[in-house]
Amino acid sequence: MTVTDDVVLVAAKDKTREVKKVVDELKSAGRTEYAEHSKVYRPWGYYQSVDAGKRFQVKRLSINPGAKLSIQMHHHRAEHWIVVSGTARVTRGDETFLLSENESTYIPLGMKHSLENPGKVPLNIIEVQSGEYLGEDDIVRFEDRYGRAPQRKAKD
Repeated sequence: MTVTDDVVLVAAKDKTREVKKVVDELKSAGRTEYAEHSKVYRPWGYYQSVDAGKRFQVKRLSINPGAKLSIQMHHHRAEHWIVVSGTARVTRGDETFLLSENESTYIPLGMKHSLENPGKVPLNIIEVQSGEYLGEDDIVRFEDRYGRAPQRKAKD
């Protein structure tokens, strides 16, 4: 038996080679579970996939105290951020402002933006992405304090 936070596999030892069939079925169905856990760790904290469908995706973001996501933009998606707990410092275009619990903001497609936790407790956000393409490779990164590539070519 294999267990992670989002998958349980129970199989007879002599049948474990058949797991490849399940992985192939997931791939052919366009699912991502075969390659990526629902919780993905980043230098600033983590995000966890909550729900996804055609043209939308919902994630829970947990940003560590003092951490900041890169200044970035997306060619193919817009984002809505709702603060669940903590305080967020949002940069959206040329404006920077604070959001508290139960407040939200909208990041239009193509808008430079960033999210920072200026507080002493984790910042928890619900992020709703909508658009024609929602892959992680639709991040164009302009500035990043963690030394990641300054810019990634978005999928067209």
